[in-house]
Amino acid sequence: MRVTLRIAAALLVAGVVASCSASPSSESSATPFKVKVLVVTMFDGETKPWLAHEKLGRSITVPTMDKPMHCGADGLCVATIGEGKANAAISMSAILADNQLDVTTAYVLTAGVAGIRPESGTLGDSNWADWVVDYEIGGHHIAESTDRSVGCGYEKGEDEGTTAFHLDPTLVGMAYELTKNLPLADNAEAESNRAHYAGQAGRKPHVTRCDTVTADDFWIGRDASETAAYVMGQWTNNAGRYCTTQQEDNATAAVLAAHGYLNRYLSLRTASDFDQPYPGQSAHDMLTHFPGIDIAVSNSYTVASAVAHHLAHVS
Repeated sequence: MRVTLRIAAALLVAGVVASCSASPSSESSATPFKVKVLVVTMFDGETKPWLAHEKLGRSITVPTMDKPMHCGADGLCVATIGEGKANAAISMSAILADNQLDVTTAYVLTAGVAGIRPESGTLGDSNWADWVVDYEIGGHHIAESTDRSVGCGYEKGEDEGTTAFHLDPTLVGMAYELTKNLPLADNAEAESNRAHYAGQAGRKPHVTRCDTVTADDFWIGRDASETAAYVMGQWTNNAGRYCTTQQEDNATAAVLAAHGYLNRYLSLRTASDFDQPYPGQSAHDMLTHFPGIDIAVSNSYTVASAVAHHLAHVS
């Protein structure tokens, strides 16, 4: 009886040891998913066409992110990172740190909507950025009533290292050349809204290269638009041309730059609204109505997917 018990105990211990040693081995043998192209969206509406038109059957839950990533067998992934600089930075940091993913050679492509300056473009435009500039950090916004001598109410301060990013011109040029002749969506609502702005009647969406300003603050008005253009000029030695306003791209670029991946980053922003009201339009109406949102989302997918498929194929 004692011999039988001893044998049973020995077998039990051996089983426990075998079980304990097998678990780490199986975990260490797991291969991270190879991401070739990471498309970054900010909210569900921007993500929706990717889920509808791409084969993204693999869902990956990344710690600290509210929504799972969706990936396809070809290495194309879409991540909804949230709105605002803080959410974008948290999500991008989580993605790069997740050992479920291999992003060491991945291209990253922001595909989102934005406001646009009427002088620089129109509703539905798809804009590849060469420069991504932060409206807030690195400068001082000074009310005109405090000091009228400050140009556009903005005084350039110390460079914190995340205020301005110049994206790889060869990569941006490739994206533009690949997409510049794509037909873009338009609709009657956008056409009607354009007609209220000087020089906008009859304009049609197109693909272009112009630059984007990031701010957590959602600004509207001609004065704010002029300040944004001034901020862009201050940080790019007037090389940048402000056309779109959004809330995330400096955070995304900052995280990628910290990991040495900035040279594989593209920012595409499509215009859902103008950055200032038309004559007689109230601020409330403008903040609650985005006349170009449908075509902006559609054009974002059309343009970004063409580049994403190209990069997934060549990488």
